[in-house]
Parts: sequence; structure tokens; C-alpha cells
Amino acid sequence: MAPDYIIGPNTLDPRLTRLVAGLDHKGEKVELSVVEERPLTIYLNSQEIVTAMTIGDYPEFLALGFLRNQGMLNPAEEVTDVEFDEELDVVVVRTRSRTTYEEKVKKKTRTSGCAVGTVFGDMMEGLEGLRLPTATVRTSWLYNLARTINTTPSLYLEAGAIHGTVLCGRDRPLVYMEDVGRHNAVDKIAGWMLIEKVEAGDKILYTTGRLTSEMVIKTAIMGIPVLASRSGFTAWGVEIARQVGLTLIGRMRGKRFVCLAGEERLEFDADPETVPEDEKQHRRKGALID
Repeated sequence: MAPDYIIGPNTLDPRLTRLVAGLDHKGEKVELSVVEERPLTIYLNSQEIVTAMTIGDYPEFLALGFLRNQGMLNPAEEVTDVEFDEELDVVVVRTRSRTTYEEKVKKKTRTSGCAVGTVFGDMMEGLEGLRLPTATVRTSWLYNLARTINTTPSLYLEAGAIHGTVLCGRDRPLVYMEDVGRHNAVDKIAGWMLIEKVEAGDKILYTTGRLTSEMVIKTAIMGIPVLASRSGFTAWGVEIARQVGLTLIGRMRGKRFVCLAGEERLEFDADPETVPEDEKQHRRKGALID
């Protein structure tokens, strides 16, 4: 039975992938499902901010979450409208009053490599004085989340070349977003949380991507105290997580995981020996060719 996501992966949306013909290593003809990329230009009022490469779903969530996570919208600023023009591939986020960032931000282009064009200094400023809430993370929750998320039909399993990010409450995955860049996926979740006014202090954020400094910063800015991944860490990501008191869990596969920051939140309530290993088909990042 599929988990009861509020928003889950949409593998049937024809806009997100296309079949491409080619040859395999034996010279035989194959058709492979590959992920689409399209540009999305984000405006803050009248100022063009960035053009992001994205799969194209949930553009309003992506725009709002990007601006918030980059420090261009602070919590006190009132958003009056988020408008998407499908013909122009443009999202305009409007606020009641002019923001300070409209004067200092110049156009930046962010590619699917994820790291280009981010306003890193502004994001670091958003961490000043930040204190993440106390929370308990049961290891049984982590095992249940990993098993559920990794067996959910997704573009990640079907086509590869994509990242998934999942907002979780205890051991229940709530919102599963995917995109060509892991930062796009987490920005979509941030935008959804802002629009729905979702409490962050009791949530866990799961990502298929690496636990880099920017992923840690964005999670902390969102107010989420726990970030977990099936992938690995960067040293700076670990350092920042320790500075802000974020629980950072990586290499989470089957019965194994490693926690390098915020380990005081962990409650070891499950015996790893009773947890099954990942099935082979759910370990893969690429498409499966029949």
C-alpha cells in the first residue's frame, strides 16, 4: 500500500519525463525515461532574481521557498501574491512593501549543478542568533521513514538524474518533492510550508542528496531540527550543523546510519539487527531497463 502523502511523487505526469531512444552496451536499441529540465525565472516584485533549471512542477512553491531560504524574504515581510505565467515560465512573488534585497540583488543563474548563483553570505546571515527547538528522534522512526521513502514509486527510482526531499512528521512522510537539483526540492517544501503555515519544530527533513553546507543552512533557516540522508556529508556541512544545533544523519541505508551532529536528540529504541537491508532495486539511482 502506498503511503498517505499529502503531496507525493507524480510519476505519471507526462511533462516531467520523456522517452529517449538509444543503444545499450551491446549495441541493442533501448528506450530510456529521462527527466525534463526547463528554466523558471523568479521575480521578487519588479526585480528579476534568478533563473533556475527545474522539472517544472510546483513553481509557486519553488519560487517562494527559494526567496525565503536565500534570505531575500524575512518572516516579517507579508507576501500578497505568488503568480505563475506558464507561457513565459516566470513566477512573480509580490510583497506588501518593497524589500531591501530588490536594490542589492543582481540577476544570477542557477544551473542543475545546484551550487551556482546562490547568495551564500545572505544565507549565513540568516543563521545569526538561530536556535533550533529541542526534539526527540527515535531510531525506529528513521528506519520506518527510510523503508517507506525508498520504496515509494518516484522519478528518482524511475529515471534517475534527480533528487528527492521529504518532509516528515515522526515516522510519517508528509510531502515528497523531486527536482534536478536537491536545493530546488527543499525549496519547494519550504514554499509549501510557508503557504500552509506548517510548524517546523517537530519535523524531520529527508533528502537523497549530499549533506552539504547549503542543505544544512536551508534546513536550519526553515526551523527544522533534523536533517537525514541516504548520502554522505561534507565537513563544512557538519561544522555548521554543530554550530546551530541541528541533528545531522547520513549514510542512512537499511539498518545503518551515521550521526555527526546533534546526537543528543537520538533515542535508540530499535534493534538494528531486526531491520532488513534495502532491497537491491531500491538502492539504485538510475532508471531500470527491462
